[in-house]
Amino acid sequence: MSRPEFLDIPPLVGTAGTVRLPGSKSISNRVLLLAGLCAGTTRVHDLLDSDDTQVMLEALRALGCGIARDGDGLSVTGLGGRLVVREARLFLGNAGTAMRPLAAALALLSATQGGRFELSGVPRMHERPIGDLVDALRPLGCRIDCLGQEGYPPLRIDGGRLALDAPIRVRGDVSSQFLTALLMALPLVAQDRELIIDVEGELISRPYIEITLALLARFGIAVRRDGWQRFTIPRGAAYRSPGEIHVEGDASSASYFIAAGAIAATGEALRIEGVGSASIQGDIRFVEAARAMGADVREEANALIVQRGAWPLRAITLDCNHIPDAAMTLAVMALYADGPSRLTNIASWRVKETDRIAAMATELRKVGATVVEGADFIEVAPPARWRPAAIHTYDDHRMAMCASLAAFNPLAGGREPVRILDPRCVGKTFPGYFDALFGVAQAAPSSIPVLTVDGPTASGKGTLGSALADRLGYYHLDSGALYRATAVAALRAGLAPDDEAGTAALARCLPLRFESQRALLAGEDVTDTLRLEDVGNRASQIAALPAVRQTLVELQLGFRQLPGLVADGRDMGTVIFPDAALKVFLTASAETRAERRHKQLISKGIPASIQALCADLEARDARDQNRSIAPLKPAAEARLLDNSALSIEASVEQVLDWWESVQPFGAS
Repeated sequence: MSRPEFLDIPPLVGTAGTVRLPGSKSISNRVLLLAGLCAGTTRVHDLLDSDDTQVMLEALRALGCGIARDGDGLSVTGLGGRLVVREARLFLGNAGTAMRPLAAALALLSATQGGRFELSGVPRMHERPIGDLVDALRPLGCRIDCLGQEGYPPLRIDGGRLALDAPIRVRGDVSSQFLTALLMALPLVAQDRELIIDVEGELISRPYIEITLALLARFGIAVRRDGWQRFTIPRGAAYRSPGEIHVEGDASSASYFIAAGAIAATGEALRIEGVGSASIQGDIRFVEAARAMGADVREEANALIVQRGAWPLRAITLDCNHIPDAAMTLAVMALYADGPSRLTNIASWRVKETDRIAAMATELRKVGATVVEGADFIEVAPPARWRPAAIHTYDDHRMAMCASLAAFNPLAGGREPVRILDPRCVGKTFPGYFDALFGVAQAAPSSIPVLTVDGPTASGKGTLGSALADRLGYYHLDSGALYRATAVAALRAGLAPDDEAGTAALARCLPLRFESQRALLAGEDVTDTLRLEDVGNRASQIAALPAVRQTLVELQLGFRQLPGLVADGRDMGTVIFPDAALKVFLTASAETRAERRHKQLISKGIPASIQALCADLEARDARDQNRSIAPLKPAAEARLLDNSALSIEASVEQVLDWWESVQPFGAS
């Protein structure tokens, strides 16, 4: 599927099936850095492939680590605690799990071995505080300059002289990533003494520190903990590679599917694979919160099985310090509760990828919820009346994934679609999230939107349809390709043009699939073959055979899948999808179409004559317009688009303008 600027999700009515979670972001980036600090090679399995892990990998490469794909794993050859590269500029996107620990590790290595490094990110990263970590490192003798606003990235790290006699102090009430950064960096300089970290104030997001401690132990560092206020790194600590390590599925990502099951798994259960009772992630405790709201959740060691329990869900009041990221999902579950739900102790939301308290309050109000927000809490009451909404995501992956759950509103009295603006932001932790959601979500077929593009041969329907599908994030059906693929198969089988029964039987089991704008017939790429003139002529002939048409109609209807479909052909709007939300009839003069086809054929080394092509197109138009079954004509409500003088870009923009005019979202 494509990566559109927005994604419209139709009303969803159920869930069932199995989801396999991507690797945990929190574990993935910790493992990568620890492997990079070790001597030797660590083979990492099930690593998350996302924006955040990519910037960490690029940073490790820039610092001299060896990174190699190794079958289904990734091999990291580490630095052994020694700087190989002593000057680098590292871009870390919006990845706090890369910026904070890399800053600490490079500050200590630079102060002991010499080195100059600049760490920067996207504008939002430069708004995320790092001052408490810098304030903990500077008294140790690390030279760190904030190149913009004091206390925020970008940073310049430039040598220093370490003084490690006193305990290191760090605040714990802003972000647990500061403590994680110190815990991961200090073993690099603990050869001749034990090092003590004292946490000032209440430590928030404690489960993430538990992840850090567990992974440090896997890499040979046994940190002693005195409550949550003092951590001691033993003298002589040294990183040792475990050789191989597996990254478990992301528990925060599991929360969206736990919620979907609690809301909509009314028949078959929803199975979530990758995390379970054996998880080391604190966000697995989201299961407890979901059960409190009424979810029926069964746990296996590495899987969760979810069904709807109480309905409506039960409103809750909950201190969410133990599940800071997953708690965002509870705010959306509250839309389906029997009263207001209050989530407290979530001050850390305000210093994440965006101010999540403010963002969540703003966007949930759009769907009709009543929301009260405070410095460290949010209270959500379900909508009295659901409204269609275009949800801003603020370049925050969790906002996008949470918001998608509002599309289940038909189960709570609504019938409204939800638009997710910039759905691409899920690439930070779960690039395949929407494909995974649509793989288990259910919708009434009539509610799945369809946009049809009909028109005569060589009018550019396929090109326009493909471009529209990319922009909308929808599936694409090139109905002509189905007929042409059937024609190819019939020609190869030696069937006569009027062999209706034989051609229909062949079409019924046609081994055709579309993949990245290619047509594969029995695994063979026939994309160019489908454009040959003899294939087009045979396709036009078999299109008039009723049994063949009926077989292919059934196949075409099956392309109507979540989140939507762009279908192009000659009768998509009149016969196949008469309920399409928008119907376009694309036209161009026969001369223009002949010129386009001529250029296309010549570019592929296929000889052709413009005059012959024009005559053939005019004859085919007449045949298509006068055939007894589904003659070529605009649907009564179709928008006519003559693209004779239009570029493909202009045609796409015109159709998207029409598409917006039939959507319920209004200005976004």
